[in-house]
Amino acid sequence: MKAVGIVVEYNPFHNGHLYQVNEAKKMTNADVVIAVMSTSFLQRGEPAIVSKWIRTQMALSSGVDIVVELPYIYSTQKAETFANGAVSILTNLGVEFLNFGSESGNIKAFEHLVSFMGSHETEFDRLVQDYSKLGYSYPRSTSQAFSQLNSNEEMLQLTEPNNILGFHYVKAIYDQSSSIKATTTLRQQAHYHDPSITTSSIASATSIRNTLNNGTPLQIRHVMPSQSYELLTTYKQTYSLLHTWDHYFDFLQYKVLSTHVDQLRLIYECEEGLEYRVKEKMRTASSFSEWMQQLKTKRYTWTRLQRLATHLLTNTTKVEMEDAFATVKPSYIRLLGMTKNGQTYINKTKQHRDTPLITKLAKADGIQAKIEERITNVYLTPLKKEHQIAEMKQEFTRTPIMVP
Repeated sequence: MKAVGIVVEYNPFHNGHLYQVNEAKKMTNADVVIAVMSTSFLQRGEPAIVSKWIRTQMALSSGVDIVVELPYIYSTQKAETFANGAVSILTNLGVEFLNFGSESGNIKAFEHLVSFMGSHETEFDRLVQDYSKLGYSYPRSTSQAFSQLNSNEEMLQLTEPNNILGFHYVKAIYDQSSSIKATTTLRQQAHYHDPSITTSSIASATSIRNTLNNGTPLQIRHVMPSQSYELLTTYKQTYSLLHTWDHYFDFLQYKVLSTHVDQLRLIYECEEGLEYRVKEKMRTASSFSEWMQQLKTKRYTWTRLQRLATHLLTNTTKVEMEDAFATVKPSYIRLLGMTKNGQTYINKTKQHRDTPLITKLAKADGIQAKIEERITNVYLTPLKKEHQIAEMKQEFTRTPIMVP
């Protein structure tokens, strides 16, 4: 059986995602679609609006055959680390292809850029350091360095979020000497950050979340598969919320204000004296957005600071992350759900996997599992107590979702 892998967040699953699933399968002539999905907190440092289990159900009802977990140690990271973790998992699962959405739609452009950057790596790193010393953020420094390095050659531009991730997927395949072949699907209609829903059947996840936050769920019905819409609205009815940073701000504020700066300094991504600024600005902030607005500088982007906020909230330390990455690749792969077709693939390829594929967290051990359990417990804290207790118990013993 031939498999194509995709790396996803599904926050939430919408028609654009459905288009990619169908195109990835068609483009590669694959029998199976495998999604590596971020768990409770996402790459931009945000909580997922619904649990990983609901997002797994969304995916399995819309053409995905297997959903596995992209652990927190990869899912809340800069693009390079995020991509490395995902490619490592997909390689271990034996996929022949990786497909990603991009603003380019031309895989040759990505391959050419990876080759170009590989032959100019030393010069590029020096330029990034030079721009960082001038006070630019890391993304801005890399963009400036790339522009200077590439001034005389027409090449893929790393200014769009999906192009950036795509570049790192292709680079990770190369760096890991993986046999995976990369393919890309041109993003349709909606831009990644488009803020509003239109009459089009495809909208950005950002616009869907904005619409939901404004309390108008009916406006998103035409941009999501019906099953995804029903799962989303049922989750909100059941738990009386869709997770946003506002639901966690009181917990985060207590954590920051009750912790000495010497301890804050130990948190992952808390660098260059940020512990003082984090604490100072928290004293006067009345909301997460207000705190972030006060915290943001030219050097530190909103996304970078949101990831730090996530690590503060979850008490994820530098030492823990160092221990987690000491193993080079994930210590296990957690299966979240599969179809009958996916189950057949799992059974046929088990002898080729050298990383354990687990069906529940109780079967895992080590630092990766300990972090994941804690992160899920933190994610569930805004729920009503009875829901919170039930979900925490289930998380440890829950087995993969099975659909026909």
